[in-house]
Amino acid sequence: MTEPRPVLVVDLGAQYAQLIARRVRDAHVYSEIVAHDLSAKEIAAKRPAGIILSGGPLSVYEDGSPHVDPELFQLGVPVLGICYGHQLMAKDLGGEVAATGDREYGGTQLHITEPGTLLQDLPTQDTVWMSHGDTVTRAPEGFRVTATTDHIPVAAMEDRERGLFAVQFHPEVSHTPHGEAVMKRFLYDGCGLLPDWTPTNIVDEQVHRIREQVGDARVLCALSGGVDSAVAALLVHRAVGDQLTCVFVDHGLNREGEPDQVEETFARHFHVPLVHVKAQDRFLAKLAGVTDPEAKRKAIGEEFIRVFEEVAHDHAGARFLVQGTLYPDVIESGSKTAANIKSHHNVGGLPDDMDLELVEPLRDLFKDEVRAVGAELGLPEELTQRQPFPGPGLAVRIVGEVTVDNLAKVRGADHIVREEIRRAGLERETWQAFCVLLADVASVGVMGDGRTYETPIVVRAVTSEDAMTADWARLPYEVLDTIASRIVREVPGVNRVAYDITSKPPGTIEWE
Repeated sequence: MTEPRPVLVVDLGAQYAQLIARRVRDAHVYSEIVAHDLSAKEIAAKRPAGIILSGGPLSVYEDGSPHVDPELFQLGVPVLGICYGHQLMAKDLGGEVAATGDREYGGTQLHITEPGTLLQDLPTQDTVWMSHGDTVTRAPEGFRVTATTDHIPVAAMEDRERGLFAVQFHPEVSHTPHGEAVMKRFLYDGCGLLPDWTPTNIVDEQVHRIREQVGDARVLCALSGGVDSAVAALLVHRAVGDQLTCVFVDHGLNREGEPDQVEETFARHFHVPLVHVKAQDRFLAKLAGVTDPEAKRKAIGEEFIRVFEEVAHDHAGARFLVQGTLYPDVIESGSKTAANIKSHHNVGGLPDDMDLELVEPLRDLFKDEVRAVGAELGLPEELTQRQPFPGPGLAVRIVGEVTVDNLAKVRGADHIVREEIRRAGLERETWQAFCVLLADVASVGVMGDGRTYETPIVVRAVTSEDAMTADWARLPYEVLDTIASRIVREVPGVNRVAYDITSKPPGTIEWE
């Protein structure tokens, strides 16, 4: 089976690259994000079907601003420059870029002088989203200018013969109404690609990859109860069948009812061999006295693997461990193009001396793609549509020490939040809705005839596409009122509920 040739999104700053990669995937074309400092030779080795130069916050003339190998434009691969990428293409190919003082931010009227390849689906006058200071004042030789604005002479340009295209505006954002059409014209007409990055093809490709990697070896799969590990398990099961044994390490840090659901879905519904390891005491012992969030993640990750290694000794010949690592995990856990925001349980938290080789069939996928693949594999909707849950579980939703009592508080409050979100019909409208326990804080309250000094709970609900960015969910007041009343009434030791209205950035979705 031939692997899909990727459209490479060259990261030139901020979150633009991730959003562009998502829009390419939305058009059913496979994309990957790469660093701007790769040489043209390194880029060519990836066999790209197309290249997109992202936007960025700097000037092409600014010290330290990102640049690309100019030989990239000589590879014979179609290239689309967006905003900063548009200016970089013009500068590197002999055009002129200047700081004219005519900055454009927000909605801007685009005047299409000739539709060319990219703009043929747009009306002659259209609104697009701009965010730039520098301006391309003269296109390089061989380019045709296809659009202008009232302030800039080169808002779009292309050299169809060489497969080079560039736009000053941002087609990847929702504020550009016809941006999707521009992206599709580049992918389908400019690159000659077909929309074949589909759940069916993804399953076929991953099954092929898993068989090539694993051969006839035994495989252990880490089940957590979430959609990621469930989809990864079924992909591997489809690929190698009885060579797979699923292992559910019940670390005692799960949400209410999750251990029973895992057994029901895999052992009884899909008839996949399942080992249920009840290890709460072991994990709590490792977490005793630990309050630093990174230390929690490391401790859980190490103990998690140690349990797996013990199970592996009981399954002679097991050489591989399946994990549900996703593409945003890979990006956020450190690369040339992203800061190391936090280590993830299934990426940064693994010990260096682990005995099992990783199989990560979801490593190239965004969350919505994982859900679609899960549906293709036959997973029930209540599992494919489950909200994301961190690998370290409720341990990183307790700000403070992880104890049996603190787990009971956050688990009970979390159950109430998810139940009320579901009753209100808001489950699909929120990316995540959960609770954080401020275990080291004593909040004063009044219950009955006396004062109380108990623990506060913070409710967190966000909307997002893929967790790279997120906004706080505007939950109806009556839903928040019901949640707060129930938590204080039903969860012992909690006397106050707050609602987190921080977006990402500047915050993260999880507190730890």
